[in-house]
Amino acid sequence: MRPSTAEALLLIQGTSTMKVILLDYVYKHGVAGEVIDVADGYARNFLIPRGLAAKATETELKRAGRLREQAAAKRAQLEEKLNELGRQIDGVELIFGRRAAATGKLFGSVTTQEIADELMRVTGIDINRRRISQQGLREVGTHSIPVRLGTEVSPELKITIVREEELNEFLAKRKAAAEAATAAEAVTEEAAAEAPANE
Repeated sequence: MRPSTAEALLLIQGTSTMKVILLDYVYKHGVAGEVIDVADGYARNFLIPRGLAAKATETELKRAGRLREQAAAKRAQLEEKLNELGRQIDGVELIFGRRAAATGKLFGSVTTQEIADELMRVTGIDINRRRISQQGLREVGTHSIPVRLGTEVSPELKITIVREEELNEFLAKRKAAAEAATAAEAVTEEAAAEAPANE
């Protein structure tokens, strides 16, 4: 008895798969080093010619093991780099001057892109705006904004928004306070250095 067209297609599809090792990330299939089954035609006509996969032979399986080790090492290196970035930006304060109503509501907002740009200007660290987990800020005041780096460190930025017309005065007060703190610290260090000599 001859199979129907649907049965024939199922027979063809069932017998025409190939086991391949992915050499790179392939959308909806996997990442480098994974061994998967795909349609024979997809493997021969797309994955293998483009260098995205290789037929799963004994040699290629050994190569895949090395690929997985290299991928794990790269992930660990990237994780350490992100942790270091997180430590560098944690607690950084960024100050913005904006027009605001008497109620403290801004005419507009401070966007995540503006925060990313200011962070780059102040620290030299370039963070994608999508990692700054916040909608635009719309009120005068100090805001604590988390940055998603996907690591063990969860850095937070301190965003201070003041009225545009008060910005220069705010910055002058901030500078004077920093200078006073530095002077007080120098006096304390001098007194600590002189104390043992007097005894």
